[in-house]
Amino acid sequence: MIDSQSVKTTDAAEERGIDGGKKVKGRKRHIVVDTMGNLLDVVVHAANLHDSTSGILVARQVMAQIPTIKAFSSDAGYRKSFEEMMTQEFQCPVDISEKIKGSWQIIPKRWVVERTFSWLNHSRRLAKDVKKSVSSEVAFVKLSQISRILRTL
Repeated sequence: MIDSQSVKTTDAAEERGIDGGKKVKGRKRHIVVDTMGNLLDVVVHAANLHDSTSGILVARQVMAQIPTIKAFSSDAGYRKSFEEMMTQEFQCPVDISEKIKGSWQIIPKRWVVERTFSWLNHSRRLAKDVKKSVSSEVAFVKLSQISRILRTL
């Protein structure tokens, strides 16, 4: 499962942009998780890049590390170019979650990746992005996930 989260940053951050949809000035974290919510990979970049184009970067990294992945699940932000790239390059289908019209409802598959974002936000250093470099942001995301897994053992 793949998803993104826009996070506010300080003025000192080296990569910043504005996510027009969420009106957040900062960075965007793209994560890929397995069906249990364990982090497979993360990419951090300026928030002004669209999900479908930047999701391709994360998917390529994950498929290089774990070529046995059979399918991806994502929201509507990854439609078109991401879907086409995954089927052409990796013969890997992408299951796009449809929005439920009317009231707000939990979509079971999507809940797994949203829960992982919630776990990441429990880490003090990830609640707001105060780090200058993107590499330190990626490192803290991975450390947060390692810490969570160790607590559950």
